[in-house]
Amino acid sequence: MADSFDLAVVGSGIIGLAHALAAARRGLRVVVVDRDQKANGASIRNFGLVVVTGQEPGPSRRQAERTRKIWLELANEAGIEILHRGELIVAQRPEALAVLESFKAGEHGAECKLLTARDTVAQLGSLNGRAIVGGLFSPFELRVESREVLPRLASFLAERLGVAFRTGISVNEIAPPVVETSAGRLHAQKVVVCPGDDFSSLYPQLIGKHGVQRCKLQMLRLAYPGFRLSTALMSDLSLLRYGGFAGLPEAAALRGKLGEQREAALANGIHLIVVQSADGSLVVGDSHHYGMTLDPFGSEAVDQLILDEFRILFGKAPEVLARWTGSYASAKNAVLRDTPHEDVRLVIVTSGTGASTGFALGEETITELFG
Repeated sequence: MADSFDLAVVGSGIIGLAHALAAARRGLRVVVVDRDQKANGASIRNFGLVVVTGQEPGPSRRQAERTRKIWLELANEAGIEILHRGELIVAQRPEALAVLESFKAGEHGAECKLLTARDTVAQLGSLNGRAIVGGLFSPFELRVESREVLPRLASFLAERLGVAFRTGISVNEIAPPVVETSAGRLHAQKVVVCPGDDFSSLYPQLIGKHGVQRCKLQMLRLAYPGFRLSTALMSDLSLLRYGGFAGLPEAAALRGKLGEQREAALANGIHLIVVQSADGSLVVGDSHHYGMTLDPFGSEAVDQLILDEFRILFGKAPEVLARWTGSYASAKNAVLRDTPHEDVRLVIVTSGTGASTGFALGEETITELFG
């Protein structure tokens, strides 16, 4: 454990690997340290959806655009399969269509296509046309299988870029150029800490100052439905979850209408996303509940709220093959970035958008640390 590195990254989720990638591409000597043997947190318990359209204008949008480019590069370099390209947002209410029309007219809507109800159904023929008033197609989104991509990306970093991995050990203290771990001492000139929703192991007081809490989500995998999706899908409730839509003036009317018609869904933070895996099964979700300590149990009532939204659009829901919960850090700002030491950076994505913005964040942090 006496190896010497230019950079130590604490955490091997998508944000940790993004920083390792940015540093290794510069030719730096990098080690990734993680208390688990493999990634098993929020980075694999998600849709694998790289969302660009709907990101809040400004840094989040720019980071998503850059991150998308890096995902496409990795598709070639690391053999990562892109399962979907693009996203169809289905409007079920006139108020939702008004939000989409406003977005289309704005600075980031030019390359998106506004759809009539008939066009929306034609785009995805399995939809229930009676529930749809229109839609928007975005060409930007990408979808990968997170539970497969994380280990593949780690292998690529190790085998092709020489990144060292020290898994199954915890970091006890950081005082550059020394990193004390449960397995001995590492030497690293710079350190990036990417703890996900672990708020107590390193810099707990600093993290506490940012008002971070946890968000628990529920998701399901459904059996092959008898059709193939050509793209990822979202609907009305999703428009309230993304700043690029929720920040538009028209979103207020949509929120009011959903409050009248889908009160329970709003109360449980439901928004419908549907993506399809290579085996034909569907990943569907999700919900959002907030607090510092959240119970680990899934709620059947919440699952049914998600499935209700699915049934409205598709008529019926296939058999549920798997259910799971996830937990990620959440705060008012999209990203927590702090400097506990001049040679240490603390980076936590607090908006559930690690796959969408993480690679750009990694580049920004490495540039800040190494110039």
